[in-house]
Amino acid sequence: MIRWSVVVPTVGRACLAELLGDLACQSVLPDQVFVVDDRSDPDEPLDVSAYRQAVVLRGGGRGPAAARNTGWVAATTEWIAFLDDDVRLPDGWAQTLLDDLDRAYKDIGGVQGGIVVPLPLDRRPTDWERSTAGLEGARWATADMAYRRSALQQVGGFDERFPRAYREDAELALRVRQRGWKLVRGLRRVAHPARAENFWVSVRVQRGNADDALMRAVYGKHWRELAECPPGRFKWHLATVSAAAVAIGARSRLATAIWAALTADFARRRIAPGPRTADEFTRMAVTSAVIPLAAVWHRIRGAVRHRGSKAWPGPVRAVLFDRDGTLVHDVPYNGDPDLVQVVPEASSAVGRLRAAGLQLGVITNQSGVGRGLISADQVSSVNQRVDELLGPFHTWQVCPHKPEDHCGCRKPAAGLVLAAAAELGVAASQIVVIGDIGSDVQAAQAAGARSVLVPNGATRAEEIAAAPVVAPDLGAAVDRVLGGL
Repeated sequence: MIRWSVVVPTVGRACLAELLGDLACQSVLPDQVFVVDDRSDPDEPLDVSAYRQAVVLRGGGRGPAAARNTGWVAATTEWIAFLDDDVRLPDGWAQTLLDDLDRAYKDIGGVQGGIVVPLPLDRRPTDWERSTAGLEGARWATADMAYRRSALQQVGGFDERFPRAYREDAELALRVRQRGWKLVRGLRRVAHPARAENFWVSVRVQRGNADDALMRAVYGKHWRELAECPPGRFKWHLATVSAAAVAIGARSRLATAIWAALTADFARRRIAPGPRTADEFTRMAVTSAVIPLAAVWHRIRGAVRHRGSKAWPGPVRAVLFDRDGTLVHDVPYNGDPDLVQVVPEASSAVGRLRAAGLQLGVITNQSGVGRGLISADQVSSVNQRVDELLGPFHTWQVCPHKPEDHCGCRKPAAGLVLAAAAELGVAASQIVVIGDIGSDVQAAQAAGARSVLVPNGATRAEEIAAAPVVAPDLGAAVDRVLGGL
């Protein structure tokens, strides 16, 4: 029997309720549904009443790639189906998905659903509607894309350096195929309506040129062929901007004529297949003059930002350990340095990581402080003893709060990991958290870091099953870190 989950990233648009309602009406339901609220600072809880079994996770406003990672990592099923929050599911979608997955041989890592963009029947489609219709031919678009969990684990999920829904799905598919998995198209279909947008939408989407710069930095000048992305118009935009620059700088009539001809041709290509209304004509004329400049600006910005970037998730630069139960034996609410006992292999493990040039830190929940059982000074004394036995560590991050305080630092929240990343000066994606219980793994996932679970007597079976990477002891955990996980 196939077990499957659905992951939906969202910023709280009204169309989410329609999607969840469609999902609730399917003849077969997923084992798990995760809606990842990617609003940076939501004023009110996300409404998922249309599918009451849905679990809402916080994405923190880090973009759809990070939101999808948050969702699939939380899932425990063999398959994860990603859906955009603005698609509509026809009757029978879920059953056809299961049929698609049932036909997937073991070497198939992902199965794409077809996308249908309904266009108006009483008029020609606008430029934006035609742009949205391009999704119908997009390869491996996560508007409806199911991946094996094992394939996602192998490649580290989506590249969270992509801050918008553009290229992150093609890049993931490229890495999955590079690891030997096959991707295929299934028989299921979803509808993807072209939502209403404002006058400047075609200019705003030029921000995707920065993502193209990341693709080129990682995969070279032939990245489009590798990622199965169609050729764009950037060369024409660059020629248009170059002509404008010469026209302004040298006051060249020839350059002015070239700029005018290129801009007019671009506008004509956008106007001709459209409805040719006055509003559409004005929009195309104005934005066709602005788009080349926006495209070149964002490409330059992306090239600077992503200079020297490597394939996601990049090399490990730091390791954060849980303290109690991982580095030292767990003594509940310990405030006595004399009771600190290092676990076997801790000294060797820390030494090997230090010799490899990695920065090291410790993140620890110490609710005994908040409960009034121990003082902050006692915690500091115990930490100092750990430093003497295994350190020195580059950073110590301590949460003194009780669970009911609902703070942002207590694991499984991301606060301790993010604070350590800031102090160490490394990206969270290049950090590995090593701990003994599920909250250590969840804190890493919430921050966008990687993790290794080293189970002990306190580790629950479901925590082991949910962890992306599990090692039998600290030595094996270090082997995984130094081997790139």
